[in-house]
Amino acid sequence: METRIDRLGSVREDKIRQLKQLIADYDNIVFLGGAGVSTESGIPDFRSGTGIYNSDSGMKYRPIDIIAHDFFMEHPEDFFDFYKRKLIYPDARPNKAHKALVRLERQGKLKAIITQNIDNLHQEAGSKCVIELHGSVFRNYCMECGKKYDLEYVVAQEGVPHCEKCGGMVRPDIVLYEENLNHKDVDDAIKAVKKCDLLIIAGTSLTVYPAATFAQFLKHDRIVIINKSSTYMDLKALLTIHDNVGDVLDMCVPKRATSKTRAKSVASKTKAKAKTATKTKDAAKTTTKSKAASDKKAKTTAKAKAEPKAKTAAKTGTKTTAAKKSPAKKATAKKPSTSKSAGKVNGGKS
Repeated sequence: METRIDRLGSVREDKIRQLKQLIADYDNIVFLGGAGVSTESGIPDFRSGTGIYNSDSGMKYRPIDIIAHDFFMEHPEDFFDFYKRKLIYPDARPNKAHKALVRLERQGKLKAIITQNIDNLHQEAGSKCVIELHGSVFRNYCMECGKKYDLEYVVAQEGVPHCEKCGGMVRPDIVLYEENLNHKDVDDAIKAVKKCDLLIIAGTSLTVYPAATFAQFLKHDRIVIINKSSTYMDLKALLTIHDNVGDVLDMCVPKRATSKTRAKSVASKTKAKAKTATKTKDAAKTTTKSKAASDKKAKTTAKAKAEPKAKTAAKTGTKTTAAKKSPAKKATAKKPSTSKSAGKVNGGKS
C-alpha cells in the first residue's frame, strides 16, 4: 500500500526529472541566488530560524539594525565588531551548488549568475558571468582617498580599519540597508533576465528588493524555484522544489556535457569566431578603403601643388629661352652706353 512518504518521494523525483529536462531544453539560462546557496558552505542565511537576524548579535542592537548605513556611520566600532564576527567567512569553500553552476556555464547554457551574496564563492568555484548585486566582503576601500584593500587587511586591523595612506576609514564594498545598489549591476541583471529562456531562482525568500521583482521582466512563465521555505512566486512558477539547492542542482546538472550540448557549444563558438572574423575582415576592408582614399587625396593634393609650380617653371623657362635667343641685341644695346660712359671718364682725365 502506498504511503504519504512514497507519494512525496515520487513527486520529488518527478520534479527533479522536470528540471533536468528544462535544463536540457534551454540554452539561455539565468540563475538568481540568495543566502540559501551558501548555507551548505557553512555561511548562515539571514531570515531562517537559525539565520543571522534571529541570532544574538552579542550587543544591545539587533543584527538587522547594525548592517544599516546610518548605524555604520554613527557606530563604526560596533559595526566592525559585528561584521567581523558574523558576516565574514574567509575559510568557506564552494559547495555542490556553486560547482554545478560552473558546469552549467562551461556547457554554454548558463549565461549569468545574479547573486545577493557577498562571499565570493561563485568566483572561487570558477564562474565567470557573476553579477554581485550587494557587493563583496573581499573588496574594501578607503572612504577618503579611495585606496583599495583586500579582506586580509581588514581582518588584520584591530577595531575600525584605517587607510595606511591617508588615515581614512576603510569600509567593505557591500551594500548596506539604506544604500543604493550599483545601477550598472541592476541594469545588467535586468538585461540578462529579459533575454533568458529559463530563470532558476534558488536560496532566496524573495523579500529583498529589487531582486524580488526581477521575474516581472520575463516574457514567459519558465521560472523554477528551489528553496527550503515558500516564496510569493511559488504558485506563479512553472516548477517549485522545496529542498537544498546544492543537492537539487548537483542531481540536475550533467557532470559532462551531452553530445547534443557539445555540438551546440561548438556551433556557438564557431559562429562567434565567424562573426569575429567577419568583423575583422570588414574592419580591414574599411581600413584599406580609407587608406586608398587617403592616398588618392594625397596624390590629388600633390598634383594640385605641382601644377602651379609647373606653370611657373614653364613661364620662367619661356623667358629664359627668349633671353637666350637675343643676347646680341642686349649686348648691342649696352655697348653705346658703356662706350659713352667710358669716353666721359677718359675725357675728364684729359
